[in-house]
Amino acid sequence: MNIDSTIRADQPILTTARLVLRPLVQADAGLLALYTGDRRVAEGTRSIPHPLPPGATEQFIDRSTAPDRDEDVWVLDGSVSGASQVMGLLSLKPLDRQQSQIGFWVAPAFWNAGFASEAVRAVIKANPHNARTLFAEVFQDNAASAHVLTNAGFDYLGDAEAYSIARRATVPTWTYIRRM
Repeated sequence: MNIDSTIRADQPILTTARLVLRPLVQADAGLLALYTGDRRVAEGTRSIPHPLPPGATEQFIDRSTAPDRDEDVWVLDGSVSGASQVMGLLSLKPLDRQQSQIGFWVAPAFWNAGFASEAVRAVIKANPHNARTLFAEVFQDNAASAHVLTNAGFDYLGDAEAYSIARRATVPTWTYIRRM
């Protein structure tokens, strides 16, 4: 199976009660740079460096919106409910055998308000990759994100490790699975 064929050129826009999940645009760069420049956000991911190098946000947006991208990335846009236009990101990366991996982060100003849960549930419901199985992983020191996953029907699969660029270290992770 060609993984690239599972990415749809017309990435869907998803809506919830408080959010619009939409593709990135260059106008998002300022808020994205502000939030991903926060050590707490960067250290919660594998791939965001800290400090954030100049131009990294714009390059990320270019990669995430390119026709040949290897994952779909949505902005958690809360402007429909009077909140920020950018509150975080959610990504869905196709794997093989009708599987995808979900990842997300939310800016600290919006933590503990249910936005990550709302976004994850919206992507599960839409299932834009027609996945039979979803995987996710969180660092073991991020119980809040683990809670988001278990509340969305993910089951614990096992422990592993992943390298975090911001932490400059290999970090223990929990891996989760959700069958669709």
